Amino acid sequence: MKNLLLAAILASPAGCTATERGAAIGGASGAAIGAAVSGDVGGAVVGGAAGAVAGALIGNAQEPGKCYYRNRYGQRYIANCP
Repeated sequence: MKNLLLAAILASPAGCTATERGAAIGGASGAAIGAAVSGDVGGAVVGGAAGAVAGALIGNAQEPGKCYYRNRYGQRYIANCP
């Protein structure tokens, strides 16, 4: 049963970007660690949130060729670097 759950978690973000995969894997790992350390749901929530943010940042760093820009209205967007 554990192997089936692990396979489902790892296969679900297969078609996603590196940032999305990092957030999914980081969130799941962080929730598991937070629950194991604290022993309650609050720890799992905090661990999942922290893991998702860290995973997204790590995944985003692995996507070459993406730059952040701001338009004249101050809105931020991502596009390919020149």
